[in-house]
Amino acid sequence: MIDQDASSPPPDQHRSGLRLENDGAAEPVLPNRHTAIAGGGLLLAGVALAAANMRPAVTSLASVLGEVRDSLGASSTWASVVTTVPTLCFGAAGIAAPLLARRMGMNRVVGVALAVLTAAMLLRVVDGPWTVLAGTVLVCAAIAMCNVLIPVVVKESFPNRVGMATGLYTTAMAAGGSAGSALTPWMQHSTGSWQLALATWAVVALAALLVWTMATRRGTATTRAPETKVAGERRSLARSPLAWAVTAYFGMQSLVAYVVMGWLPEVFKGAGMDATSAGALLGLLLLVGVPINMVLPPLVTKTRGQSGWAIGLAVLTASGFAGLLLAPLGAPVLWALLIGVGMSAFPLALVFISLRTSNAAETGQLSAMSQSFGYLIASFGPFLFGVLHDVTGGWSGSLITVLVIVVTQGVVGVFAGRPRTV
Repeated sequence: MIDQDASSPPPDQHRSGLRLENDGAAEPVLPNRHTAIAGGGLLLAGVALAAANMRPAVTSLASVLGEVRDSLGASSTWASVVTTVPTLCFGAAGIAAPLLARRMGMNRVVGVALAVLTAAMLLRVVDGPWTVLAGTVLVCAAIAMCNVLIPVVVKESFPNRVGMATGLYTTAMAAGGSAGSALTPWMQHSTGSWQLALATWAVVALAALLVWTMATRRGTATTRAPETKVAGERRSLARSPLAWAVTAYFGMQSLVAYVVMGWLPEVFKGAGMDATSAGALLGLLLLVGVPINMVLPPLVTKTRGQSGWAIGLAVLTASGFAGLLLAPLGAPVLWALLIGVGMSAFPLALVFISLRTSNAAETGQLSAMSQSFGYLIASFGPFLFGVLHDVTGGWSGSLITVLVIVVTQGVVGVFAGRPRTV
């Protein structure tokens, strides 16, 4: 069994945040006595609720994207841009999040991000296509801040339970994404308003904000502890092949995930399926990840290497896309289940960030690097997927491209899964 954080301090000395210097190094921040009291179960609930908001804003829009586009009189190019916005925002946040965390404190940045998310989910439904786009940019920027910082919260606050906390985090994320996809078309049909259906998810964001605020309200005061820094935390991860392997793996699995969340309902609808069934299949795809995301991280952290896991997940994903390519309506439930299980590459990528680092400072650096560059890689996926459809008039070219990426992801995962640290 791998020692997940051999350098972690005793439980009464766990750190609550990182101050990240301009050169990318991370300086640990120690909590005062009240910070530790404010953590524990309530903080874990805050992490879970924050994670539950990281996909509904994307999957809810994807599940009614055709209806939104038609209602607003928008073009297919607009739809491609909307599906690309999440990954572009996530890439930019990999750079911005550490800087904001250094100035404001990690807990406060996450809290502000949840507040912006709540407001932006309401903003994006009040006007035309450009308001939807602008609101989606704000929504995804807020989600992106949480994407980068919450893995560091997990590493620091639960250093001896990384697998458990990561499992809860990814399970909540999968459940939220599934609910956003499956319930939004139903709410749109019931109310006759896609605006009301999308705005409803702001309630979940508000709940996360309230719990996070309560969990961290006494955890904002921190004391700098320069004596805890070690020379190794100052080196650049840009010179580490392993760090780039983790980054590439994160980017490719994200690319596949956001193609699925942004376009899968349209692929099924293009094959002749009705919108409600297509949205339900995306919901099923994401729902199957809920139990898997709960058990996978604890399992993979108990194996010496994770290369086999990466290969197995890539094989499942590729099988599902091959089915979509050859016979989209032949066994659509099976294709959705295969892709859904294969998309558990996301919690595996998060585990890589923790297991391939020796301490929380390195985790913060690798999290920022993998998510900034990784999401920039991923940003090409949804846009290219839509453009290829427009150029070819079908989905075959788009699906073949994704298949190639999934195979490459599996190969890169072999290197990222080897039991080493950066």
